Amino acid sequence: MPIKKLVLDDFFEEESFSLIGIHCTIEDYRLAFLLNKTLTLKLRRQEKDIDNNNQETTFSIFEWEDNAQFKTWNLVSNVCKVVSNQLNDRLDSLFSANQKITKTHHLVPEFSKANYLLKINNEFNFNKEKLILDKILKIDQIITAYSISPKSLKSKDQLIFN
Repeated sequence: MPIKKLVLDDFFEEESFSLIGIHCTIEDYRLAFLLNKTLTLKLRRQEKDIDNNNQETTFSIFEWEDNAQFKTWNLVSNVCKVVSNQLNDRLDSLFSANQKITKTHHLVPEFSKANYLLKINNEFNFNKEKLILDKILKIDQIITAYSISPKSLKSKDQLIFN
């Protein structure tokens, strides 16, 4: 009796997208405004942030669905800082008070230096992506921006927003 094998690769297509890492120190809403102005986008803040690590961390997300080109643009914060209290274990000390500790978490840990990620569904060709990068780099508040290969990411599942 012949053995039959079901190949699931036909059913699950990998999502094609372009990813740009952005280094800057401005707030997320300000960056979304500057990208909207420079790239003629219409990014809007989503009502719910991205929850990660059992709601310990949240990452802000802006989205725009470009129906004319069938593309979805997402601007997501890659950094989340969580402040927690830690009780000092020396109870007999004069300074045995609660200490505040700040922990930094990243949505995509492989690119922890990038403050924001710009994800564009339906991958662009190389020339179009370079044109977008050049426009982003002309924004004064942005330190640097670069293209990230989605194939090199270990945590691709963190970038599924819908």
